[in-house]
Formats: sequence, structure tokens, C-alpha cells
Amino acid sequence: MLFYLIGLIGFIIFEIAKVYFIMPMPGSQEMASIDIAYFLHNYRWFFRVLFILLFSYGLKPSFTNSKIITKILLTLILLLAIVIFYFFNFKMTAEKMFLQPFDLKLENINNNVVPLNKLILGIEHNGKAKAYPIQYIAYHHQVVDDINDMKVMITYCSVCRTGRVFEPKVDGKYDEFRLVGMDHFNAMFEDSRTKSWWRQVNGEAIVGKQKGNSLPEIMSHQITLEKWLELYPNSLIMQPDTNFLQAYDSYERYDDGDMNSKLVGTDFKSWNRKSWVIGIEYNNISKAYDWNFLIEQRYILDNIDSKNIVILLADDNKSFFAYELNNFENLKFENNTLLLDSLSYNLKGESLDGNYLLKKLNAYQEFWHSWKTFHPNTLVFKTK
Repeated sequence: MLFYLIGLIGFIIFEIAKVYFIMPMPGSQEMASIDIAYFLHNYRWFFRVLFILLFSYGLKPSFTNSKIITKILLTLILLLAIVIFYFFNFKMTAEKMFLQPFDLKLENINNNVVPLNKLILGIEHNGKAKAYPIQYIAYHHQVVDDINDMKVMITYCSVCRTGRVFEPKVDGKYDEFRLVGMDHFNAMFEDSRTKSWWRQVNGEAIVGKQKGNSLPEIMSHQITLEKWLELYPNSLIMQPDTNFLQAYDSYERYDDGDMNSKLVGTDFKSWNRKSWVIGIEYNNISKAYDWNFLIEQRYILDNIDSKNIVILLADDNKSFFAYELNNFENLKFENNTLLLDSLSYNLKGESLDGNYLLKKLNAYQEFWHSWKTFHPNTLVFKTK
């Protein structure tokens, strides 16, 4: 009976632990457990076979000459092990809970059904633009598409409020990725060839053969669909996949942070765990800016590594942009137009006479807990 119990109980504990360390369960995301999770995942069949052999060895002796009540209890433990195996492998895994679109359809404005006030992640490449509503990709976690023959992986982690777009290349070759779970509340993906695990927040492989390498990032903009179409009127827009309408509905209020959830809800005060910040990385220097201060001021001027930068907020109070500037002399921002050096620039950073272009900077809206976790040396913009 001892081998029977050790086999079954060990099997149960293993199956729970394998999922616990990579899913948002109590305490799991606060610990440095990624190496344990990766080890358990890679050696899952070794442990499973070991515990099944122990269970099998003790099966016959455990039921021979045992009392009825003992046989019932032993049978219940076996059934529990089967239920846990099914639940933690076919229901509780990230890739089973959050599926990729079955029918990825993008339409122009004439056939679009997405409300114009919805936030999107927008990308532009060689004159072609596409928009992906955050309400949809927050559920899917990743959407794979292409733009002008370049394959792109549009990702979003709702628990970190992080949208990133990558070219899904590993060792210079396009690869496929599956959602594995999360580490420190950030989504993780596994590539199909090397089985390394990659963080969504920065595209870096944190365990596996590719550890230390990063996926090429594609510049993206978090912006309302209305503002995006003003800048890119010929953009294609991701449409809702009718197979997931109920899932999308659960993120209906996500854009505005108005969700009653400890994981994805927002704290509208400043510099709390679930507060919003704008994060910028420049020359390996990270800096965070209070979203509420940006709302109040409309634009923020700063200097990072001796470079002048400006963060702009459009009149919809949702769409933001960041640029590098030569100077701040006589700078004004009004009616979604940046006035600088006697020139006027639109939100794309283009001078209205078409002869000058500001340098765009990657800027991200993110929960403060996420930005400071993955940028432990971040600077913080001080307001007076």
C-alpha cells in the first residue's frame, strides 16, 4: 500500500506543482520559481512514469485482502489523481484557457465593426498600417499576422497592461510560439524548436537554450482607433472572431481600467501597484512617468542621457506619443499639434509642410508593478 500511496500522492503533487509555478495562483508569482517550473515541465514524463511505476507496483498488494472501506478510499484517491491530471493539463493550462483566433479577419474602415473609441495596438511598415483592438488581444495574448511580407506577433498581457509587437524569429528563422503561463505576472511564450521560454514584456528568453536572447521588437502605438485612422486612414483593422464574443465581452471595460479585478483592475491614484505609468527605454536607461500627471499637463518634457524627449497626450486622453527633440525652445502643444522651431508637427511627428520628421520613441502604458519589476533600475520622473 505504501508504494501505491506514494505513487498516487506524488503524481497529484507533481501535476499541481507543474501548473502552480507558472500560473497566477496564491504566492506563485511573487517567488523566483521560473527555473523550477521549467525543470518540472521539461522532465514531466520522467516524473509521471516514475510515479505510475510506483503506483502500479503497489496496486495489487494494496487491494488484496483489504477491507471494503480501504478499497473505497484507495479508489477515490486514484479517481482524484485522474481528475487532477485532466484538469491541470486540459483546463488549467494557459494555452487551453486563452486561444488564438480561429478566424483572423482584418477590414478597412468601410467594413469595420470595432467602435472608434476602442484602444488598439497599431503598427506601420513600409506604408502599410494595421490595428489590433486591445479588447481582443488581451484575451488571445498573441495574434500572429504579417504586414508587407514581414511576419509579426502581436502580444498583450492584461495583468501587466503591456502591449508589444515582435518579429517571431529565433536564430534568424520564423518560429511558432505557444502561451505557457506567466512569470512575475507577465505572460510567457515557448518557441516550437528550442522550447525556450520568452517574456512578453520585452521578448527576452529567460530559460532554455535561447536564454539571454531577445525577439526583434516592432514599434507599435497604443492609441484609439479613431486617432489611428486619422493618421493612417487606409489601415486595416482586426475584427472580432465570432468564436470568442463571450471572452471579448469580459474585457469590455478593460480599456478604461474599469474592471473589478485584483489582476487586471486599475488603481487610479499615482504610483501604486496597479497605477498606470508611461515607460520609456533610451540607451539602456529606463524611466517612468505618472499617467495622471500626463493627463493634467498634456505633455511632458524631459532629458534622458543628454537627449531631449517629449511625451504627448492627444485630446482623447488615451492616445500618447513620444519623440526625441533637438531643443525645447518655444515648444507648445495644442489641438493635437506640436509647435516647435517655427514648425508644426502632427501626432505622427511629421511637419505639416512634409519636410521634417521627428524621431519616434517606443513608449508604453503599463502597470507600475510591471514596469518596476522588469526595469528594477528605472528612474522616476519627479513632478514639482
